[in-house]
Amino acid sequence: MIRRIHLGDNLEVLRDAVPDASVDLVYLDPPFNSGRNHVLCARPGGGEAGVAFTDVWRWTGESEAWLAGLRSGGGPRLAGTMAALSLALGKGPMAAYLAMLAPRIAELARVLKPAGSLYLHCDATASHYLALLLDAAFGPENLRSKISWKRTSSHNCARRYGPVHDEILFYTKGAAYTWNRIHESHGEAYLAGNYRADPLHPGRGRFKTSDLTGAGLRRGDSATPWRGYDPGARGRHWAVPTGRKLPGWLPLPRGYGELPVRDRLDFLDSAGMIHWPRAGSVPHYKSYLSESPGVPVRDLVLDIPPLSAASREKLDYPTQKPLALLERFVAASSNPGDLVLDPFCGSGTTLHAAENLERQWIGVDSAPSAVDTARRRMAAAFPGIAVDVAAPPGRGARRGRAASGALSQADPGGSRSARPGTPSEAGARGSRPPLREGRRGR
Repeated sequence: MIRRIHLGDNLEVLRDAVPDASVDLVYLDPPFNSGRNHVLCARPGGGEAGVAFTDVWRWTGESEAWLAGLRSGGGPRLAGTMAALSLALGKGPMAAYLAMLAPRIAELARVLKPAGSLYLHCDATASHYLALLLDAAFGPENLRSKISWKRTSSHNCARRYGPVHDEILFYTKGAAYTWNRIHESHGEAYLAGNYRADPLHPGRGRFKTSDLTGAGLRRGDSATPWRGYDPGARGRHWAVPTGRKLPGWLPLPRGYGELPVRDRLDFLDSAGMIHWPRAGSVPHYKSYLSESPGVPVRDLVLDIPPLSAASREKLDYPTQKPLALLERFVAASSNPGDLVLDPFCGSGTTLHAAENLERQWIGVDSAPSAVDTARRRMAAAFPGIAVDVAAPPGRGARRGRAASGALSQADPGGSRSARPGTPSEAGARGSRPPLREGRRGR
């Protein structure tokens, strides 16, 4: 079981310690090119606050080196796209920011398995440019969704629409990729407008009605009248639910699926599964809320609020994301036992979500304080697990491009085993661990 946090530059770690096609899911929440310093939140007990990380970019010799590295080994499409962006934008802050991310995107594409997925968390500042880099690395046909997450309720802007959402760009390595259908709860307004109590069967909870007929005429008994209603007269036919669509608590007669349509309707009516609004009206099928998985997740996330200062999971990192948001992505795009990678792991939310869902995980961060925060968080939430903290790879570390097979559980470049403290030190599962000053807040 791989549970590892690398301390170091994620570009070096990816190249030196992560083999080709070894990762099932990547989530990255890099700096947004906000042009400002992000400060740590105030700590309980009056602890001193400081700068979490600097998100200010300038074109330097390092930017030129990143661009040159793309030309030599980043793939012609990505190198050409980055060159065009630097020409169009000029070698200023935005181009410097993109030049930093472009080679990392190339490495992330390399380490992903053929069925792997990548989620890049950003905002409107650079999302349009980042989408171009991802199109070049993965192909525009592999953009699956542009997800909007409402991260705040209001934002006062005098001369434009208030920016209240982040964007998450969801790409896959290819056409055949891991996808698990995830559902979210119905909103209260929808429930109030569509579901009602069942006075005849109060123990079943609320239900909504759905049509028992389908469009078009059919031969046989699916078009015959039943209880005074003739669907054929309206160009329709009976569409009786099959056994697998009925509630699990409803005992079915033997051979239900082979019964004539009218016999199945008789059974459903006797079982209280048909709603009759009034005499002579069209009968409807009762769909109970308790049997509904909810609505399939959409690309507009409104049901996961941002973390408040009073939240139990809130740490002292200013850009920390909710655990529920990361659990949604991990659950949708990976399976138990898969390997999840976060190259900007910060406070460790992705690692926490992966562990909760029985995935293996690797996090990377260049700040020792951030790595320590993530380690402490995992120790508090999961007493008893051993987390490997790997030091920056040395000259003797293997190159990721030449590596093959599964990742070794030995620490490349040297590491120490960071075992959690006792429950009294770490706190209960999910409680807030003791923190130190850090630089990045993902």
